[in-house]
Amino acid sequence: MGKGARRVFLVGTIVLLFPICAVPGNSQTVYKVCSRCEGDLRNGTAVGDLCRSNSSLEREGRCCLQKQALPSPIIGLDLWNCSLTQVEDLHEASAAVIIDLSDNPLMNISESAFQGFTSLRYLVLPSNLECPGGNTSWEHVELIGETVMCEGQKNACNGTEVVSWFCPENSLCKPDGPGLIQCNCAENFHGYKCLREGMFPMLKVFGILGVATVLVSAVLWFTQRRKAKSF
Repeated sequence: MGKGARRVFLVGTIVLLFPICAVPGNSQTVYKVCSRCEGDLRNGTAVGDLCRSNSSLEREGRCCLQKQALPSPIIGLDLWNCSLTQVEDLHEASAAVIIDLSDNPLMNISESAFQGFTSLRYLVLPSNLECPGGNTSWEHVELIGETVMCEGQKNACNGTEVVSWFCPENSLCKPDGPGLIQCNCAENFHGYKCLREGMFPMLKVFGILGVATVLVSAVLWFTQRRKAKSF
């Protein structure tokens, strides 16, 4: 498949998978990552074509925003040719489905750079880098010229061997980005390694804290009052 045809296919696929939220209101959110470098979204790219193909999306600097949601999440981010030497502070784009980081002098990417990016389906990187989480964390990895296309983020919780080793008993696995997971306690379990069963005793805990606070305050008030009288 040629590069142009590939881009059309990607944009069409994203449009089909992209949920349209009809939430009224205009976005007042200003994202720093959208102005990380000069210029606007490029025409003829996957991010630019995605933004142009859907009336619910709008451009803001290097970002494609979902304007009908409040606040407007970043759906696409194009940081192509931004002279980036490392990937950091992209948390504002954690809802993005496509990110382009190609043509940047990146040497490596930390494992936590895309933590929380559970919606990310397409990531374009310089050809010297591996897809975050390893190539096995993606459905398809393709080298196209000087770029690497990471497509279809896999659900890391589907790896039963990893889950059984990482998540303790009485916990549930939840995807947390490419190759990343987090473990949440199952219903009626809480505490260290989810070992405590039953609902968290909020009333009891806060009741004890409240009584202790009142007693300490009373003691401090009484001692300070006595000192004041002595003078």
